[in-house]
Amino acid sequence: MKSAKPYIEEHKQRFINELIDLLKIPSISADSAYKKDVIATAEAVRDQLAKAGCDTVEICETPGYPIVYGERTIDPKLPTILVYGHYDVQPPDPLDLWHNPPFDPVIKKTELHPEGAIFARGSCDDKGQMYMHVKALEYMTATNQLPCNVKFMIEGEEEVGSESLGWFVSRNREKLANDVILISDTGMIANDVPSITTGLRGLSYVEVEVTGPNRDLHSGLYGGAVANPINVLTKMIASLHDENKHITIPGFYDDVEELSEEERSKMAEAPFNKEAYKKALDIDDVYGEAGYTTNERNSIRPTLDVNGIWGGYTGEGAKTVIPSKAYAKISMRLVPDQNWEKITQLFKTHFENSAPNGVRVTVKPHHGGQAYVTPIDSDGYRAAEKAYKTTFGKTPIPQRSGGSIPIVSLFEKELKSKTILMGFGLDSDAIHSPNEHFGIWNYLKGIETIPQFYHEFTAIKEGK
Repeated sequence: MKSAKPYIEEHKQRFINELIDLLKIPSISADSAYKKDVIATAEAVRDQLAKAGCDTVEICETPGYPIVYGERTIDPKLPTILVYGHYDVQPPDPLDLWHNPPFDPVIKKTELHPEGAIFARGSCDDKGQMYMHVKALEYMTATNQLPCNVKFMIEGEEEVGSESLGWFVSRNREKLANDVILISDTGMIANDVPSITTGLRGLSYVEVEVTGPNRDLHSGLYGGAVANPINVLTKMIASLHDENKHITIPGFYDDVEELSEEERSKMAEAPFNKEAYKKALDIDDVYGEAGYTTNERNSIRPTLDVNGIWGGYTGEGAKTVIPSKAYAKISMRLVPDQNWEKITQLFKTHFENSAPNGVRVTVKPHHGGQAYVTPIDSDGYRAAEKAYKTTFGKTPIPQRSGGSIPIVSLFEKELKSKTILMGFGLDSDAIHSPNEHFGIWNYLKGIETIPQFYHEFTAIKEGK
């Protein structure tokens, strides 16, 4: 396959402008107020897939937001690659921490992105990385270099748990039949240290509610005599970890996969600068489970974190009340062999049973998914490794990610396919945070590398 560099350089500005136009649409799936924008984004993705060379493109309705499906078949006998991505984005809050409006993209140079990065919600997660695949298809079809068949499945509910995806996949197994699934919704170690994500953590996400008195009470008249739901909730949350930052839920670690010393040693070969890590986050020290390194804590160990907590009066000024209710959202990242439904039930039972007298506690499960590990001896991984070596000039490092993409285990169960995770973002790109961004170099490098994967995978499957 010829290098895509000349084509990318010729169309560079158009590629950037098209992505910026997509980023301007606030496709926030978590907020129903943006329903029209989510639908508009699906339609925009459909139109771009058609322009890129798909001979079949459709918006497939689901019980929730639609899935955009595209396909280009050049020969049914050739291998088929299924590309998955998502067009929905996280809410941009807190807005006051953004340096520019989240849906008004700007390009700025940074220390890690000297060629510039696009700052906007969804730039890295996942519009920018999803759109790399659309432009890679454009290159391959425009230059008559598409070596195999390709299918696209781009959904609009990833940021709210992909509730409709299982429904769609189970009803469209034949339509989605493939030889490998390709996803770019992860990252790499550094621009000069390419890596391929080989593991994802699972997820259990819950919301808890603590109820005390039947109304908000005057804290002077009732303080000290009635349980305060916020006080109770914070103590209950604090009790979920011991002094070694170990999770205290009975049975939580029963199925945790323990890596061998050899595997942990290989992980330690990945470059990591603790001082640079602390400086980038403006923290005095790292924090986490005793006995494990930072890179192990955020990839091969399970975690439990509070994602939001609220109750009582939070407006300007003072209002002296004992609130009737207090709430928190809690996520647990899981490792291979931990079943997310089992963990959710363990949490629910433990948390509700640990409530003191004077309050009532309920746990509402939201969504979750299983952990996933990609074997590095698979055809897909070997093809990805060769592709990176061609475009980066060095062999990529296999790396386990701390993030979760629950649908990956679903794909293997329903479609019997392995998934290859070729991400081009950096940990510093602030996904899910204010000032999310995606390097222009990374965006274009993805467009350059993806066609090489098609070429290498087809060659391996065809025995060439």
